[in-house]
This record gives sequence, C-alpha cells and structure tokens, in this order.
Amino acid sequence: MLMGKQFSSIAPEHREFIERQHIFFNASAAAGGRVNLSPRDVASLRVLDANTVVYLDLTGSGNETAAHLIADGRLTLMFCAFEGSPLILRLYGHGRVLPRHRPEYNTLLASHYNNVEPPGARQIIHLTVDSVQTSCGMNVPFYDYVSERDQLLRWAAVRGEAALDEYRLQKNTRSIDGLPTGLL
Repeated sequence: MLMGKQFSSIAPEHREFIERQHIFFNASAAAGGRVNLSPRDVASLRVLDANTVVYLDLTGSGNETAAHLIADGRLTLMFCAFEGSPLILRLYGHGRVLPRHRPEYNTLLASHYNNVEPPGARQIIHLTVDSVQTSCGMNVPFYDYVSERDQLLRWAAVRGEAALDEYRLQKNTRSIDGLPTGLL
C-alpha cells in the first residue's frame, strides 16, 4: 500500500505525473472567509522548475484565488489519477498574481506559452512550492477523459476585449467575501 509521503520539491516523477493529467484543482482561503476550490485545465499549467509552477488563468465568474493570494498568499494545487495507478499529489506553497501585460506576465507568456494568449486570459498565477505531498488515491474513482470543453474560450472570443474588460470590472474585482482581487 502506498502511504502519504512529503517532499521539499517537485521530483521528475512528480512532474511526469502532473503533465499526464487533464485537470487539477486549486484551493485558497483568506482568514475568516470562504475556502475556494476550483477545477483547472492542466493544459494551462507549466512546471518551471522543482519549486515553481504557473498557470494561465482565464476570466471566470469570480476571481477568488487572486483575492486570497493578496490577503493570505497560501495556495494548494491538487492532482488526482483518474486512470492508471492510484495517486494524489498536492503542491503546497505561496502564490501571487501576475497581471496581464506586465513584464513578468509577458516574459512567461513568451517563454512558456509561445506568446499565445487564449481568449479571456486574465492573469498568470505563480506558485512557489514549499512542499509536495503524495498519497495513495485508492478511493479516487476511474474516469474516462473525453475531451476539453471549449465554451469558455468561445464565450470570451465572442465578447471581445472591451466587453471582457467590462465583465471583469463587474465580476472580478472583489471576491464573494468582498476582498479586493487587484484586477484592474
């Protein structure tokens, strides 16, 4: 039986596991507020080195992660094996938001995303990993991957930049607990 293990960084076998997945979950919280847990597409994620991970964040109905990172900084990413051998892998650390069109965002977009910004791109979330944990995952069910959903990309493309800016102003500048997200 595979029991939980702790590591100080992302080992090559961890990176290989992460890159084989189709989905990950990010969790964040601020003191006294709600915990946010959101599914994300692994295609947006890049492992930069043994202690650094980024993902390109798209415009959504809220921006909880950004607010929590400003307020607290803690961020956890979780990956589950839904096929093959059971495994759960968590990356614990401190995150920060890299706003669109700023130098660090532009550098990462060029170096790790081939300068391709999908419709609705909002920011890059940067995680400095301080620990990695694996656990058995024997209770995670098997699921068959069918395909990516493209509705969010189509929605953003149809809206265009001006309408997306207005949407972000209305929906993405405060968390559901009223915390500022730093957007716009």
